[in-house]
Amino acid sequence: MKIVVLAGGLSTERNVALTSGTGICRALRRRGHKAVLVDMFLGLENYSGSLADIFDAPDGLCADHSVSSEAPDLEAVRRSRRDQSPSMLGQGVLQVCAMADLVFLALHGSCGEDGRIQATLDLLGVPYTGSNYISSGMAMDKAIAKRFMDAENIRTAPWRDVRYAEADIPALVEELETPCAVKIVNGGSSIGVELPESKEELEATLRRMLRFGNHVVVEKKIRGREIQIAVLGDTYLPAVEIIPKNAYFDYESKYQKGGAVELCPAPITDAQWKQVGEMALKLHRALGLSVYSRTDFILDEDGKAWCLEVNTLPGMTPTSLVPQEAAAVGIDYDMLCEKIAEESLRVRKAERI
Repeated sequence: MKIVVLAGGLSTERNVALTSGTGICRALRRRGHKAVLVDMFLGLENYSGSLADIFDAPDGLCADHSVSSEAPDLEAVRRSRRDQSPSMLGQGVLQVCAMADLVFLALHGSCGEDGRIQATLDLLGVPYTGSNYISSGMAMDKAIAKRFMDAENIRTAPWRDVRYAEADIPALVEELETPCAVKIVNGGSSIGVELPESKEELEATLRRMLRFGNHVVVEKKIRGREIQIAVLGDTYLPAVEIIPKNAYFDYESKYQKGGAVELCPAPITDAQWKQVGEMALKLHRALGLSVYSRTDFILDEDGKAWCLEVNTLPGMTPTSLVPQEAAAVGIDYDMLCEKIAEESLRVRKAERI
């Protein structure tokens, strides 16, 4: 197949997406596909060959990427684009996607998981990996996803949907309980997440959060073990336990060597594995997700799992959590990438019938 691996973009998870995309592109090429890596935001501005020949480009236009300890400077990325267009789609992106048999979405964060690129590709008539635009958008919005959890009786921490301005902060500090978790509604990779323990910390957190926007979810802090589990197709995989170096599984812990210990399969009982797996599968189905997803939980000291959030395009570097879980059931990284591609084609075809 001719496959465009769409990565990069302009979210706070840009560097993660480029690293995922590079791994996916090379894996698909090893499986015999004509895969090419395209940065959604920068596009093909650095490609000098003929567009007709792009799927034969050496190494699929891949470069070596890694994730630094800090989130990318998105304003610097904006300034680096030669055409300075307001479009989120760089030069030639739509044209090359229209030439592909499939677009493999290696995007993470607001410009890849919120449904906008999925809707764009639907309008182009180009199949893509993962969930459709409606399900992606609902899952990306933490407030909407929380409402689905409540409606489906999926245990989640007591929470509140908060829109606010700086003038509202003093009243919110009085109303909200601590310790708590404060999360921007459309964030990922733990960017825009803080865990204030006191009223003073909560006030400072609410002020800092305004740089991401005025809409957050505030939930009761549940203490326990961090468990994450993937759904692939219509079944759940072995779970992973995360033991972060820092106070929680933050951006640095996720992507820096030694930032966390990841145990796969997680050292939990079969009953606990079944508990998180069935909750993840129930949420996956309720939101109408397809192909794959990853759901994050806290397992408390009584063995009760509390659902945190669901990720429709989880990290897909060769050492990411979903590839680890797949490997535990005999699906290696290259096979996993191809399986996602093939299952996505089947799902897109069924949607059009």
